[in-house]
Amino acid sequence: MAKQERGFWIWFAAAVLHPVCWLFARRVNRGVHNIPSEGGGLLVMNHVSHIDPIYDGVFVHRLHRLPHFLAKNTLWKGWFLSHVMDGCGQIPVYRSSAGAQDSLRDANQALRDGKIVVIYPEGTITRDPDGWPMKSRTGVARLALNNDIPVIPAARWGTLAMVDFYRKKFHLFPRGKVTTVVGEPIDLSAYRGRPITPGLLHEVTELIMHRVAELVGEIRGETPPPELYQWNRKADSMASDTATRPAASES
Repeated sequence: MAKQERGFWIWFAAAVLHPVCWLFARRVNRGVHNIPSEGGGLLVMNHVSHIDPIYDGVFVHRLHRLPHFLAKNTLWKGWFLSHVMDGCGQIPVYRSSAGAQDSLRDANQALRDGKIVVIYPEGTITRDPDGWPMKSRTGVARLALNNDIPVIPAARWGTLAMVDFYRKKFHLFPRGKVTTVVGEPIDLSAYRGRPITPGLLHEVTELIMHRVAELVGEIRGETPPPELYQWNRKADSMASDTATRPAASES
């Protein structure tokens, strides 16, 4: 791990989270060689549970890389958590505000500085009824095209069976299993150098997310749907969140 990615808060988070993850689940990891041992990389993952960042962060850290997550700026509220987030080099996302461009700027800089940036392009836990990745925001494509770095798709499955916060279901014992599969970097050479238009961003985003969905299917032993789920955010905000929560089982 690079010298500048060490510090008290990184040590503190590792000392707490590594044992917690071991206590509640055994890990099965495949394709870890696809994450570079040095240099920048954009790790694109699916999102099914509130504990995903914990398990994904420990997964990356065990490869001797520090994960830099794009995270909601509300996580910086409060003295303790703000110090942990800043001390661990996490990147705040300011949604629906002028700060949104700043969050991408910081992520771009992290990639140029040779860091591993982890992104959940959906921007929230999937609302697909069967737990597949949804159609996603195009920020992932913008980051991928603005930086000459590996764009690495990955999928993790098993966390929803442990913590389904929306449906108030928690199953921490007996010990579960969390499987993570990392795919080969996506070849975006056909898209690089072209004018960055909304159409191009949507096309690249779809390409990336379909690859993530394929990896989810590999873990589950299932074929992902040909079309990604389109979540109506506005309609969902007017309905009960419980009623729209994915019904997929990871058991």
